[in-house]
Amino acid sequence: MGYKKLPFPTFSQLAWIVVMALLMFVFANGLSTWSLNYIPAGLSALIGALYPLSVVLIEMLFFKKKNGSVITFVGLFLGIAGIVIVFYEHAFQQHPPGFVFGVVLSVSAMLSWSMGTIFIAKNKLKINPYYAIGWQMFIAGILLFVFAKVTKPLIPFYAISLKVWLLIGYLVISGSIISFIAFIYSVKKLPTEVASLYAYINPLVAMVAAPIFIKNEQLTMYILWGAIVTLAGVFLVNYSIKRNAKKVIAEPEQ
Repeated sequence: MGYKKLPFPTFSQLAWIVVMALLMFVFANGLSTWSLNYIPAGLSALIGALYPLSVVLIEMLFFKKKNGSVITFVGLFLGIAGIVIVFYEHAFQQHPPGFVFGVVLSVSAMLSWSMGTIFIAKNKLKINPYYAIGWQMFIAGILLFVFAKVTKPLIPFYAISLKVWLLIGYLVISGSIISFIAFIYSVKKLPTEVASLYAYINPLVAMVAAPIFIKNEQLTMYILWGAIVTLAGVFLVNYSIKRNAKKVIAEPEQ
């Protein structure tokens, strides 16, 4: 099996790559990671799972797209209701320092991912997706490094423990390379309904795994029921979108 040498991206391709690097990596992943300093991992994952709902709302409000079926609005209502259930528990507690700031960061990350999804749909570009992701990660890495350097003094390499290096390696290999390649491959090879299952699996894994591996993380009944209601809303919105798309394809041309 040989390797195909790809040409350097054109100006239009590079501009598209930079926008995607900002939306999907610098803002979405960067802000989401930052938020974990202030809020539980399960809550951050649940907020991230709202992105299909935010895509629908953004398209309806700013792009005048008509997605307004009854099922869509029921799904949106359930998604919001689920988040209200989760935050109901925190409403009567004394928040740790930065809790609200962490929620804002997590919501901003989710909205950035939603905008990136819409940008991809409306600005399709002929470029090898794996090649494009490599460029996005490279550019985002430089930008995040500069941001880290400007905001806080960097930790010298010798001060980083072996455990942290192993965790970084795991995130690079599994969390970035394998996961993104697997997602693109699944989108190309599997039905959309199957490929989109990650939107429901991710928050569930995070909420179950967080109390096991992270101190002071708790899986309460409010979070559990809120997650169930929220994911039910996400499912209904996705179902409505796919059903409407099938109707459009099935309609004969006038």
